[in-house]
Amino acid sequence: MLHLNVNILNAGVFGGSWRFPGTDGTASYTIEHYTSIARKAEEAKLDAVFLADGPALDPGIEHRTGNNLEPTTVLARIAARTERIGLIGTLSSSYNDPVELARRLGDLDHVSGGRFGWNVVTTAGPAAARNFGRDGEIDHAARYQRAAWFTEQVVAAWASRTRFASPQGRPVVVQAGGSSDGRRLASRVAEVVFSADQDLEHARAFRAGIRAGAVQFGRNPEEIVVLPGLSTVIGGTEAEARRRRELLDELLPDAYARGRLAGQLGISLEGLRDDEPIPADLLVEPDEAGGSQTFYRVVKEIIDRDNPTLGTLLKRLSGGGGHRIVTGTPEQIADDIETWYRAGAADGFNVMPDVLPSGFDDFADHVVPELRRRGLFRADYDGATLRDHLGLPVLEGATR
Repeated sequence: MLHLNVNILNAGVFGGSWRFPGTDGTASYTIEHYTSIARKAEEAKLDAVFLADGPALDPGIEHRTGNNLEPTTVLARIAARTERIGLIGTLSSSYNDPVELARRLGDLDHVSGGRFGWNVVTTAGPAAARNFGRDGEIDHAARYQRAAWFTEQVVAAWASRTRFASPQGRPVVVQAGGSSDGRRLASRVAEVVFSADQDLEHARAFRAGIRAGAVQFGRNPEEIVVLPGLSTVIGGTEAEARRRRELLDELLPDAYARGRLAGQLGISLEGLRDDEPIPADLLVEPDEAGGSQTFYRVVKEIIDRDNPTLGTLLKRLSGGGGHRIVTGTPEQIADDIETWYRAGAADGFNVMPDVLPSGFDDFADHVVPELRRRGLFRADYDGATLRDHLGLPVLEGATR
């Protein structure tokens, strides 16, 4: 069956979400914000809640709320307030210790009854580097070399545990990163891949490539679940959905959107007007980019294909990271999900609602029932662990 997570990204994935009418802009500074969404997700029988994170204060905090609470702290509270929903947290392989992290995540998996998953990420950007006393960020290739070593150390530590065992053997390994190095790491260690794609055919090729790479590492390709990020803007009618999207575009702080895009592309947008396209000669090839090559690739493909003006591009991205945005009625959202799923472009989605909690309420109350009517999504949980929800086997040994 289709797999669905909800990404609890502060007030919502859109840059102006915290300013949306009826939304408490400071709710993401409270634990109740996360636990209430998690309980709603469990009622809808979603596979998991997903928390993004980065070990630095986002400079964009001047213009929007950020990811404000450390993920394992939040997920421990969610575990106590729920019974079945999976718990996936993002923790950096660049700025953590593998022995300490293995214990922390292994203990969370144990106390939650086998519901935990670790989203392995490398950390780009000078802000995080300065936070750890470095003059500059770690080179891209070096980050992924460390990530492979780091993940093996963590998994080996889980495999050697003799106390506080988990019903699922060990936490699920999730990986986010679509660069060449990221795809190789995913094929080597990931059981769930959180990807970013705007194009169905590219997504099909990405999923096929990850599975083919897994075979080269002696793994079963059927035991890898690929979940692209999907941002949703839902309305009772098409016109209502369009109005909601237009309002969110109006609420997007321009300084935040420009700053985020400049950071993604690694260039200055100073002096560039909204009615001007981004000069193509400023952009390098994705494999040469220094920051997040995944989102760099997504944005560069939009620029290369459509040559949008800066203002058009900012609205298209809506201050988000480059994940695909679908606007429409619950039936239209379900149509899109079904198309990608049946085409083999995705095993499901990491759903990133436009505004929280209202956008997720609309998804859980209207899109999920529509998916059930089509026979695409579960009516109830078949098991109690995250591996049960994802259809993954119990694993106890270390990665190769």
